[in-house]
Amino acid sequence: MANVVLFDRLGGPEVLRLAELPLPEPGEGEALVRIDAIGLNRAEALFRSGGYYYQPTLPASRLGSEAAGLVEAVGPGVTDFAPGDQVSVLLVGMGMSEHGVYADRVVVRAEALLPRPAWVDAPVGAATWLSHLTAYGALLEVGRLQPGDPVLITAASSSVGTAAIQVAGQIGAVPIAVTRSSAKTERLLQVGAAHVIATDRDDLAERVRDLTGGKGARVVFDSVGGPGLTALAENVAEDGALIVYGWLDPRPAPLPMNWPLNVHGYGAHHVTRDPARMRRATAFITAGLRTGALTPVIDRTFDLRDIAEAHRYMETNGQTGKIVVTVQH
Repeated sequence: MANVVLFDRLGGPEVLRLAELPLPEPGEGEALVRIDAIGLNRAEALFRSGGYYYQPTLPASRLGSEAAGLVEAVGPGVTDFAPGDQVSVLLVGMGMSEHGVYADRVVVRAEALLPRPAWVDAPVGAATWLSHLTAYGALLEVGRLQPGDPVLITAASSSVGTAAIQVAGQIGAVPIAVTRSSAKTERLLQVGAAHVIATDRDDLAERVRDLTGGKGARVVFDSVGGPGLTALAENVAEDGALIVYGWLDPRPAPLPMNWPLNVHGYGAHHVTRDPARMRRATAFITAGLRTGALTPVIDRTFDLRDIAEAHRYMETNGQTGKIVVTVQH
């Protein structure tokens, strides 16, 4: 049996419940994983409430896309992993309703597993991959960010935002963090931001001009969208890139006409579906973890039994970095 988080209707954190379900044996190409830690993502709150780009299958929908644990069994055809292996679990392009990892044990496709080195504990293993793959792929594979390039990162206190600050810093680029609250300035500087623009005190365009010598940011990395996208587009350097990976503001997002920039819609699947990109991303992130240049920022941990409270905390927008849920066995 497995303890699994389910929800039967759309709504707030209160719809989440913990249930005991039969645990099938792993089939062809599958592995049974004991889950020790789960990384929470904003997409899961949107999915639970009906605001994600696809809808949950109700009732008894599962939830979650990122975790870490230990392989307990493998099915036929699995050769890259064996019982006892430490792994991270990353579900990209696999429906959360059927495959969600909010549980103490899950059966997943072996292709969703990543080796977890002995020096990476479960909370770090659960907090790393989705945010850092998103940041790596957008900034380096799509944006072609180079040393010395200024990059403007909105929602900078999010798990992807803090990962983007670190990825930019690792290659010698200049991460400029954008946050709504000046109270987060010091923490973002500690994470590695070269500069912080707090929109409750700063004029965005004026600060970008000052910090870039009037040229604008080589890359703008945005998860908000909405009407504010116009101002962001106007702060991209000539022939630079505006990369949009989220829609926290669901309102229309107009762009200025005849503006000399490249606009990209982006998701982690742009890396995970491309074997060459995934190979490069895995090497880059693993090296960063080994040297300490990439250290996931874990804001707070909760127990699986307190999953509703963890979601309530996530929706306060008060965290910097990742919220992690640990599992007691």
